Amino acid sequence: MTMNAQSARIIDPILTTVAQGYQNNEFVGSTLFPRVTVPQRGGKILQFGKESFLTYDTQRAPGSVTKRIEVGYSNSNYAIVDHALDAIVPFEILEEAMAVPGINLATASIRTVQDAMALRLEIAQATLATTPSNYDSSHKTTLSGTSQWSDLVNSDPINDIENAKDQIRTTTGKIANVLIISAPVLKSLRMHQKIIDRIKYTGRDVPTPELLAALFGVDKVIVANAIKATDAGAFSDVWAKSAILAYTDMSGMSDMGRPTFGYTYTLTGYPFVKQARQNLDIDSWIYGVKDAVQPVIASATSGFLISSAVA
Repeated sequence: MTMNAQSARIIDPILTTVAQGYQNNEFVGSTLFPRVTVPQRGGKILQFGKESFLTYDTQRAPGSVTKRIEVGYSNSNYAIVDHALDAIVPFEILEEAMAVPGINLATASIRTVQDAMALRLEIAQATLATTPSNYDSSHKTTLSGTSQWSDLVNSDPINDIENAKDQIRTTTGKIANVLIISAPVLKSLRMHQKIIDRIKYTGRDVPTPELLAALFGVDKVIVANAIKATDAGAFSDVWAKSAILAYTDMSGMSDMGRPTFGYTYTLTGYPFVKQARQNLDIDSWIYGVKDAVQPVIASATSGFLISSAVA
């Protein structure tokens, strides 16, 4: 197939669909920060107060003004950041230089780029969720010594999670429904004596995320396995050694009345794949992928951060 306007119009929308629907299963940030489309690059963050928990005198005398409450408010701004990365398809892997990369080949290249861009977003989301200063003093703790879950006998992860759940409930009225733990944290929990003692009557020898979810009383326990590397080749866990308990509910965006931990604001129509172009300097076809996103914490009291959960 030769490069022409018609072929570009056919291929590029298909690849944009691939880009918008792509999700790397290794990344978990979208659980805490699901994508929400917005029509402009800047605006107010939808946040939530305690209006739903106050007691109101709703009695109204004839002709009097009806009392009002505000269920959503904004006191800080978001600014969407643009990101772009190119996928390269060298001429050498095509039958001829003028051939447009086929859908399968272009899709594979786009997904490689999407992996890199998704890792960048995962790191941004993890940084927000694991930074203690983003939480008030009653919604975070840092474990140390025998309280760290890597002390498989003396620490008490079950009690720690229960206390964190109660803190979220008493400040938001909601029950935490998701627990994100990094891979090092899971490793300790799978060997923890108190957890093994609690599940020994289930007929299972090793705590799975599903068993941990039932034990901790949350809908999901999600393991964050993402790894990042420095230019020098040093590898580390994106989610460090943290555990983040949270209440998330995307319906809050539609009814403007339910607190949820966070969002990833995404500009409408993004991500998308730009029209394929040739670069004769490197004898390659180039597919540019663009995204415009910004993760934000909308209700910090809907989350609880346990830092240094393991040594």
